[in-house]
Amino acid sequence: MARIAYVEKEQATEKTRDILNKNHWSNIFRMLGHSESHLYNYCRLGNAIRFKGELDPGLREIAITRTGILCHSDYEVMAHQRLCAAAGVSPEKIGALEQGAEADVFSDVEKEVLRFTDDVVKNDRAGDETFNVLVKRLTPGALVELHLAIGFYIMTSKFLLTFDIDLQS
Repeated sequence: MARIAYVEKEQATEKTRDILNKNHWSNIFRMLGHSESHLYNYCRLGNAIRFKGELDPGLREIAITRTGILCHSDYEVMAHQRLCAAAGVSPEKIGALEQGAEADVFSDVEKEVLRFTDDVVKNDRAGDETFNVLVKRLTPGALVELHLAIGFYIMTSKFLLTFDIDLQS
């Protein structure tokens, strides 16, 4: 059960209702709706991370899902397992994300992305070894986008956990 009440339709401004309608009144957005400006800008950045970059969507989604796993955010993991599948990630790979880069099902670049993700989440920064391997694989833009996706979803995972956002099916 959430630690504070979610925003309800009758409480929300017209702008907040519009944003919440576009996001299916999902619990995370209903909680963010307590701050209209932050809800709006959170959605803008999330939209840029998910839809406007050059990073391969499958790589992005395995990194985001792995971030949710490492941050112990069931809500995030469930949401992004579905988005992994929509991005073309196989069920075997989605299931192996708990294991991470050591799972045999991943390609070399996927393993490198997972090691980078683990480094950033667990160690606050990617070490030289994991960073330098990806510099050879990804464009600078894709590498920046990967890091921003991981950081955004660390923040999102911690928000979900702190406010005890209820899972939705």
